Amino acid sequence: MAKRRKVGNLLALALLALLAPGDPMHPYQMAQLLRRTGKDQDINIKWGSLYTVVGNLEKHGFVEATGSDREGRRPERTSYTITAGGRAELLDWLRELMAAPEPEYPRFAAALSVLSVLGPDEATALLEQRERALADDIATQRAQLEGAARVPRLFLVESEYTLAMLSAEAAWVRSLIAELRGGTLSGLAEWRDYHETGRRPVEWLRMLWEGEPPTR
Repeated sequence: MAKRRKVGNLLALALLALLAPGDPMHPYQMAQLLRRTGKDQDINIKWGSLYTVVGNLEKHGFVEATGSDREGRRPERTSYTITAGGRAELLDWLRELMAAPEPEYPRFAAALSVLSVLGPDEATALLEQRERALADDIATQRAQLEGAARVPRLFLVESEYTLAMLSAEAAWVRSLIAELRGGTLSGLAEWRDYHETGRRPVEWLRMLWEGEPPTR
């Protein structure tokens, strides 16, 4: 079971990793580096929360302020460095994320769980639309990897993982579309009849209700 983290936002993980080499940085530099290294594509970063996350890391002793500076008329900037506690938290958190799978609840899975609300034809059309969007994402990801051919693979494994997940999803979506188009999906006839007549199939009612199902 995953530990409850004092600062559980994954942005905190990225910030601690940036500070791990020991160089002090102010939040603006952190944001620049996250964008430059593409980490904003791997982590759902809400940039407005950056300073809040840094503040929480400081509050819990994971980073500490090392000084401040001012350039011209710009606001004063406080630089931070990682503490021994922050380094220990980073390593413990990273080891957990790498080794221990935990349930994830993507929005697509949530939609699939209530797919019967849509009619089969509309569901098929929407899946085909998704398949096209996935194909575009896969092409973009592949082009980015090819363009980074000189970058050591160590720094590209997260992009490879993203590409693998996109490719696996696209293959699964294509197979589901094929079943819908070919009429081989189990329960398809009952699903279509429900949307054509408004009558819930008896098999569905038996699954939903213990004992005697309702009559309508």
